[in-house]
Amino acid sequence: MSGILCGKTALVTGSSRGIGRAVAQRLAAEGATVAVTARSYEPSPSTRAGQTTALPGTIGETIELIEAAGGAAFGVAADLENADQRAGLVDQVVERTGRLDILVNNAGYADYSVIEDMPLETFDRTVEHYVRTPFVLTQKAVPHMRAQGAGWIVNIGSVTGLAPVRPFREYNKSSGDVVYASMKAALHRFTQGVAAELVDENIAVNVVGPSSAIRTPGAASLIPDTFPTEPVEYLAETVLAMCHLPAAERTGLVAFSLHYPWSQQLPVHSLDGRTLLPPLEPPATANPNILPAGM
Repeated sequence: MSGILCGKTALVTGSSRGIGRAVAQRLAAEGATVAVTARSYEPSPSTRAGQTTALPGTIGETIELIEAAGGAAFGVAADLENADQRAGLVDQVVERTGRLDILVNNAGYADYSVIEDMPLETFDRTVEHYVRTPFVLTQKAVPHMRAQGAGWIVNIGSVTGLAPVRPFREYNKSSGDVVYASMKAALHRFTQGVAAELVDENIAVNVVGPSSAIRTPGAASLIPDTFPTEPVEYLAETVLAMCHLPAAERTGLVAFSLHYPWSQQLPVHSLDGRTLLPPLEPPATANPNILPAGM
């Protein structure tokens, strides 16, 4: 553990489980005080195709994992579909710690459906999570980061946001990920544009996405059993890499979790920072449109 984030505060949305939890753990292991957020302190309900189930993972459990590893964290419950709670989230964090150095926009919602059958409510919720929410939280975070003279914003992207491979794979013909993928593509472009706006303020803005897929509690039902998946530690390490260099050195990237560490020879650690993991080569099945060093 290098302690490169000591003294910094990080807000990681959707960090009660899955990718968000892993990122929160990794940032905390390097010294950041992490604001762990989710809709509530109870297990989150997930509604897909009219069916509601409770997903495992809570704010408290993530905090316990961080503290057990020697890190610092606190919880903030905020429903990011509620405009008032969303708008007040950054201020709650700053009121608690006096600063905000790192914002990781991870929280999301996905309910796949082919376009012909998708309810308008599903479309609207997808846009809300992957375009409006990062916009609002970025807008709220920037004044604090500017006042501090530096900041880091990481948006969690997706390989689905890249153009599908031709000839089209069976997955692309039937998975129903078009709206989700389109919003992730918009998030990639949003990131690159905001990076240009903020580079002179020393605020870095980058995207990190899985090179294939990560089988989290929230995403598992959307990932076919035969689809290649990857360990979450490589994505968490890639996020960490986007959270400490000056913007002039690293901003505006769309980087992927296996490709970026492999191409940059970036050491990857366990979530508690104590164990070095083996280099993991990107799979041959990965989308060929991925640029290993980011795009």
